[in-house]
Order: sequence, then C-alpha cells, then structure tokens
Amino acid sequence: MSGQLAAAVDAVVQSVSQGPASGKGRVPGVVAGVTDRNGDIYLGASGVRDLSTDTAMTTDTVFNIWSTTKAITGTACLQLVESGDLDLHAPAKEYAPAIAELQVIEGFDAGGQPILRAPASEVTTHQLLTHTAGFGYDFFNATYNRLAEEHGQPSVATASRKALQTPLLFDPGTQWEYGTNIDWAGQVVEGITGRRLGEVCQDRIFAPLGMTSSAFAPSQEMLARKARHHQREENGTLTPSDFAAPTVPEVDFGGHGLFSTVPDYLRFIRMWLNEGRSASGEQVLAPKSVDLAFENQLPDNLQVKMLPGVIKWLSNDAEFFPGLKKTWSYTFQYTEDPFPTGRPTGAIGWAGLANLFYWIDRNNGFGGYWATQILPFADGPSFTGFVDFETASYKAVTTG
Repeated sequence: MSGQLAAAVDAVVQSVSQGPASGKGRVPGVVAGVTDRNGDIYLGASGVRDLSTDTAMTTDTVFNIWSTTKAITGTACLQLVESGDLDLHAPAKEYAPAIAELQVIEGFDAGGQPILRAPASEVTTHQLLTHTAGFGYDFFNATYNRLAEEHGQPSVATASRKALQTPLLFDPGTQWEYGTNIDWAGQVVEGITGRRLGEVCQDRIFAPLGMTSSAFAPSQEMLARKARHHQREENGTLTPSDFAAPTVPEVDFGGHGLFSTVPDYLRFIRMWLNEGRSASGEQVLAPKSVDLAFENQLPDNLQVKMLPGVIKWLSNDAEFFPGLKKTWSYTFQYTEDPFPTGRPTGAIGWAGLANLFYWIDRNNGFGGYWATQILPFADGPSFTGFVDFETASYKAVTTG
C-alpha cells in the first residue's frame, strides 16, 4: 500500500504546480505528506517557494501554518487539564483575567458607535476550544470588519495585544462562530503556566515530538527556508505578496501564529494516531485526552457553518463540502457525514488561512498535511489539489 499511495499522491503534488507562468489554474509550490502510525509514507514537494526568485520548494520549507496552529494550542490546554491545573468549564477569567473586560456587541448606533452590553454568562475554556465563546474574525464577520475599518480594531495577523481585545458577537455558548477563541485559549495557557505559549509548546509538545522547526518566533535559519505568500488576483494570476505573520510577535497567538514544516506537523499527527505517544514512546497526551479529539464537543443544536468571505483578498466563502454535517471537537473539525474524498465519520482535521489543510483518521491509522502559501483562503486550485491529494490517499488505502 505504501508504494502505491506514494506514487498516487506524488502525481497530484507534481501536477498542481505545473501550468502557465501567470499562475492561472496552478499553485506556485506545495509541500505535502502522508503518515501512518509508524512514520512517513510519503513526503514530497513541487514548484517554487517564491515566484519572484524561482527558489525551489523543498520538503524542509517553513510555512506560516496559520490556523493549523489551533490544534497545537488545544493540545497544551488538554495537558493542563490532565495535570489538574485547568478546569475547562470554569470561567476563563480565572486564568486570563483580561477576558472579563469584554462585552457583547449588539450593533452600531446612529452615530456609528458600537452598542455594547454585558454578556449573560462568563466565557469558559471549553467554549474557547469549541468556538462557541463569541469571538469572530474580521475576514469572516461583517461586524468585526466594521470595527476594523471604522474603529481601528487591529487585525489578528498583527499578533498584537490590542488585536485580542474584541467584543463578543453573542452570549457565550449560544452559537458557533469561528474566530479568535483559541488565541484566548493560548492566553489561558500562559496565565496558568506563567510562561509564553511558545515556551510551553516547545517544552511540552515540540521537544518530545522532535518538532525542530516549529516556533512562534522563528530563528534566522528557519526564515531562510520560508516560503513566500502569493495572492490570487481576480483574473486568476498569482502575485508575490509581503503579507505574513510577524516573526517577532508581541503575543503568541494560539490560533494562528506558528511557523512550521510539513515533516514537523506529520510528527504531531502521528502523536494522535499513537494514542498520545511520541515516536520515542513519551506520553504527550493521555489516551483519554486523545479520545476527546475524536468526539464531537458541540451541543446537538450547533454545528460548523459556512465561513463567509467578508474580506475578499483574504478569503472566499469557505466550507468543506457544503451540505455535509460537520461539528467540532478539542480542537478539530469533526467529520459527522463522510467526505467524498474517502474521509469517514469520526476523522478530524482543519485548515489554515493560506490554504493549508490536513486530516487525521485514527480508525484507518493515517493522516496527511498539505501546505501552500496562497491567498485568499479556499483558493480553487489549492483546495482542488488538496481534495485530489486526500482522495488519492484514501483510494490507495482502501484498494491497496
């Protein structure tokens, strides 16, 4: 099966970077990998890191991994639950006091000023990890976008303290809204440990898993291997872009701030496939915590919904296979209805803003990661390439 899978997915990886110099219908470059419980089945790259220099994409290329950071922050939270330091259902203000200052926004008055009120209940870390606390993103939510355009609310991409201080969109626990919830979960980790999130992740996740190229503040050696972002223009062409997360962040944003590589993230995926153990046998998470990732954590009346592209250069309207039910675990999208790629009920995964995607399938014992640096999110050639990559992987597993 391994040889068949590697050949099938490599054909996809090599093809997506082929095409006209303008970039229409292709991606500049991609790194992708598939792992089972024992190690990498496939790791490959194609294309270039930067269209302006034609520097070749290599498997050790460093990416802004954007929201694929979230699961790593969730792991740090679950470790604190195991140690008895974090109660997921206690008010999050007990660990991150600044969250108590935030109010619910109900709209804008005639003068354009925000209408604010106290929330009906206090935010919990459980709600932060499941995106039910009330936070959004300005590129997916019109209210947040108005706060940015008319009231100077900084983008989360700035990784600034002020960017965290956004109002809630609704009373905690009453809706599902994708947003800065897990950035606040990172603040919970910092409040409990008294250390920066990046230091906690390095000691408790990256070191035991052998993730040597993962950091919120990447080294110069990592930056020398970094891929550049590219913008998909309205006519389909690609333009090199200077958009990127800060490499010396004011705050380690647990929802999107990590830099990493595909080989590193495959090590993280393997931990979930091996009941929380690293390749060397170290227990990073207890099996009972791993189980929480493979269980829906939303109430019956809530599920993952379409993400509307409010800022078009950052994101198109986005949803994995509209019409299929998807929920949320700690801290992944949980597959309720099987995907046409072959991904079954019970598998987990998610994505990152610059068209990075992954899945983890514990029942079949494998997972994969697909990394590009292209905006806007839900880019046609990028997402289609990932879907073909995952489909080829499942076809090889089920027929090999």
